[in-house]
Amino acid sequence: MTSPAERYAAFRQRQAEDETPLAQFRRTVDFELDDFQIEGCQALQEGRGVLVAAPTGAGKTVVGEFAVALGLEQGRKTFYTTPIKALSNQKFQDLRARHGDDAVGLLTGDTSINSGAPVVVMTTEVLRNMLYNDSPTLAGLGFVVMDEVHYLADRFRGPVWEEVILHLPTSVQIASLSATVSNAEEFGQWLTEVRGHTDVVVSEVRPVPLWQHVMVGKDIHDLYSSHVDPTNPGVDPPISPDLTEAIRAVERSGPSRGSGRRKGRGRGRGGRNNWERPRTVRVPPRFLVVDQLDRAGLLPAIVFIFSRAGCEAAVHQVAASGIALTTPAERELIDAEIERHCGNLPSDDLQVLDYWAWRQALLAGVAAHHAGLLPVFKETVEALFAAGLVKVVFATETLALGINMPARSVVLEKLSKWDGTAHADITAGEYTQLTGRAGRRGIDVEGHAVVLYASGVDPVAVAGLAGRRTYPLRSSFRPTYNMAVNLISATGWTRARETLETSFAQFQADRGVVGLARQARSMSEALEGYSEAMSCHLGDVEEYLGLRRAISDRERELSRSRSRSAREATESLVGSLRRGDVLQIPAGRRAGFAVVLEKPAPGGLDAPPLSLLTAEPRLVRMPVSEVPYGTEAITRITIPKHFNGRRPDQRRDLASTMRNALGALAHETPARARPPSAAATDSTLNQLREKLRHHPCHGCADREEHARWAKRRSTLEGEHQALLRRIEGRTASIARDFDKVCQVLTALGYLEGEGPESAVTDQGRWLRRLYCERDLVLAECLRSGAWAKVDAAGLAAVASIVLYQSRGEEPAVPPTPPGAPDGPLAVAVRETVRTSRRLENLEREHRLSPSGAVDLGLVRPMYTWACGGSLAAVLDTAPIAAGDFVRWSRQVLDLLDQVAIAAPTPRLRETAREAISAVRRGIVAHGTW
Repeated sequence: MTSPAERYAAFRQRQAEDETPLAQFRRTVDFELDDFQIEGCQALQEGRGVLVAAPTGAGKTVVGEFAVALGLEQGRKTFYTTPIKALSNQKFQDLRARHGDDAVGLLTGDTSINSGAPVVVMTTEVLRNMLYNDSPTLAGLGFVVMDEVHYLADRFRGPVWEEVILHLPTSVQIASLSATVSNAEEFGQWLTEVRGHTDVVVSEVRPVPLWQHVMVGKDIHDLYSSHVDPTNPGVDPPISPDLTEAIRAVERSGPSRGSGRRKGRGRGRGGRNNWERPRTVRVPPRFLVVDQLDRAGLLPAIVFIFSRAGCEAAVHQVAASGIALTTPAERELIDAEIERHCGNLPSDDLQVLDYWAWRQALLAGVAAHHAGLLPVFKETVEALFAAGLVKVVFATETLALGINMPARSVVLEKLSKWDGTAHADITAGEYTQLTGRAGRRGIDVEGHAVVLYASGVDPVAVAGLAGRRTYPLRSSFRPTYNMAVNLISATGWTRARETLETSFAQFQADRGVVGLARQARSMSEALEGYSEAMSCHLGDVEEYLGLRRAISDRERELSRSRSRSAREATESLVGSLRRGDVLQIPAGRRAGFAVVLEKPAPGGLDAPPLSLLTAEPRLVRMPVSEVPYGTEAITRITIPKHFNGRRPDQRRDLASTMRNALGALAHETPARARPPSAAATDSTLNQLREKLRHHPCHGCADREEHARWAKRRSTLEGEHQALLRRIEGRTASIARDFDKVCQVLTALGYLEGEGPESAVTDQGRWLRRLYCERDLVLAECLRSGAWAKVDAAGLAAVASIVLYQSRGEEPAVPPTPPGAPDGPLAVAVRETVRTSRRLENLEREHRLSPSGAVDLGLVRPMYTWACGGSLAAVLDTAPIAAGDFVRWSRQVLDLLDQVAIAAPTPRLRETAREAISAVRRGIVAHGTW
């Protein structure tokens, strides 16, 4: 029995715990926190950083929201960062609803609302820029939430995350929120090294169990056998026999076409061959998928289609089928929401935006969601889906990135997608990210992932994707020109280099070196053993084998020389041929005589094939590369002007003429003999062979055994050297790339001095304020005056060049800029292209990967818009979607904002401000905060 003192102490402890920020926060939420959420919050409460890795939909943002509450309670600022603007807007609304309008602000590339608030939501790029510019907004910062931090693996924008983590003051606590990654501990160790103690909290448990299905035809089947736990299927779980039988049945049903296994020996009905093979099965029609999901109670659903056009087509197909998923009351609510978001859209643009069809589909509960959709349309779809009013969204994978749009089920139409260069199967990590949207916490007791069956889909492969729920986080960090001048300006060259050496990219490279070094030591031991096995008591085996290699090299050299002579002789012969020449072909399947029907086209060995008539007579086309050495023209005959090789009688007459000409020759012309073998007469080769015969090891009975061991040693030595080069390349690799970047900047005058003496010049100081993918192209165009003479519309158009990247699989033919060929805009465009090419060459000289060619695809649309053209006129100028145009226009506005501050002349700064006014109008301005 406890004493009164002990009971009082326990009471005071409970009282103290009830008064902690975490206890107060828990009373404000209407659900019990999971253990991983409590653990993450406690780390922040106790003054440490935290990395929370949990499945999509598990509720890891609760830890971020606690960081916000903790900041407000302590009177310290909190920044909540996200990878995309849509997610920033969503978090802004969520936090403002929770803490009030005055407490929460928003900062994105083109929006600033209440930026002095104690809680500010922003994209990560905005925070990076604030750090480099030493913004006064950073004063009093205590917490930074990095939502979707696994985004640092993104090839283009990922490095921004590492820049922020490296440059935030150590007094700032970071709450990093990530999808489940298999190397969370590694990432957490790096965070501890660069930020101080960081707790790693990992949860692989989904709060809503996820069931896996495959839809075959019109039926939805479980993926696993009935006794398998779908939340923990284990390794190689058995596939449902019902699914296997359904696949067999659908592939057997119906007539088949094409080749296959022949059934029977005769002909089938109607005189046609009777063939039997599994028929090609395609995915079910989209309206059927929606209907079956509705019947099974699996709506709302997200159907992932890895194509914008496919998403739009799916909406039209479902709408055309007459399916209506909403009630009259829901349609009234949808109509009101559409009016709230889109009521102020310019009426002239509604037709070109296909507004009425989009609205009609929404009223039926169906929508598309992809990057090419108009931003205000996307915002409307997101709001309606979150409210449960839209029942089916056909989406590209961009919807899987952070935006809070959970569903009861997720459907994957295909398991492959275009990755920018080729069609590739989706990875286990991508499958997890996509299907993680299924199952709404607090609403659904279970979520459902459905893969649509088509020929080629393997249920075992689907199980493999579903069973591996994690993927590794790999850094994409690399030093950029803007980063280099900012770092050197802020900390000096030495400190900047040291900072880059602490990046996660270098951390991963160095950890990898440990394993490579172990492998290199093992190879060294094996090389010693091989050396012992190849040794010979008669002499030096290495020397003997060196003679062997020298003989082989010389023989190859002579053979190449002979082949080169033969090619040159053939090219010379073909180049001299005329119509009517009679050839004697000494070897090959066309050996004999043939007459040339057409004069060969130029092009050497790559020229079109020779058109010949043989003595048989047959028309043949002989590739120039297959003309045997020794072929020669021995006479010439006249070919009738209207000779038609398709007529057998004319072919026979011409062959007869050829035979008569050959018979008239005084003697048979022999085929040209091949030149004597150079190997037989080459003095160098003969000397090497003589040395080999007299070498002591030549008489060793075990010489071939020694040679085999020597070959193994040589192969392993090559692998060992390559491994050592990899080790050397990884050690301080980021810092070496930084050195190359600095060399380019020094060559262009943005830096002066070398190494520790490097300093930022006046030109480099305004490069610090330019943030874009091609920052150096932009800086050089501004510095050189390439854009100095354009007007406001022209500046908007030419600025798009350093931003825009077309979506096509192949680069488009560069469009002609608007205006006269020698007008200011055309000149500015040409100068921008020249600048880009000059910088690519400079990067190659310094062994940097070139930045890539600029894209002119947005020049004409942007010029048309900035001149006051309608949206319809803009979309007529280039194959670009309305949503893409608005998105790129807002990026152009962000760039023009930078030019308005950083341009080297007052006139260009004023032109930039005029361009901003010209672009920020109509549909481009609509829907921004």
